Formats: sequence, structure tokens, C-alpha cells
Amino acid sequence: MSPKPPFDYSHLTPAERVELAHELWESAESSEDGWILTEAQRAELDRRLEEYERDPDAGVDWEDLREELLQRVARRRASAA
Repeated sequence: MSPKPPFDYSHLTPAERVELAHELWESAESSEDGWILTEAQRAELDRRLEEYERDPDAGVDWEDLREELLQRVARRRASAA
């Protein structure tokens, strides 16, 4: 059995959980100064940056992906009701 998280998110809808995760991520970005990368992490980031620079149109914008995921959650909720 996994330990109970300090915040009980079980009452949140899937869309609210995604929004919470997004807000947590944004709050972490503001405290980047304390982040230390391993050599493997740095190498992976460099590899991904090079891949992006070779073909910047190959990926998907976060805003577009987020909207698509929220729409999927909404459709599932509607079909479950």
C-alpha cells in the first residue's frame, strides 16, 4: 500500500488534477536556482535540444496538448454520465 499523500486530491476531477499538476509545475519553475542536473540529465536535454533544432515542427505545443487532454477527459466524463 502506498503512503497517503500530504494533500488529498481524491475529490478532484481528472481535469482539476491536470490543472493542479500544471500549477505545481509552474511553481517549480520559479525556484529553478536549486536544481542540479546530473551529467546524464544534461546529456539528455542536450540531445533533445539538438533534435528540436533539426526539426522544430516535429513536436506539439504544450498548450495544444493540454487542450486536447482536457477535451478527452471531458468526453470521457460525459460518456460515463
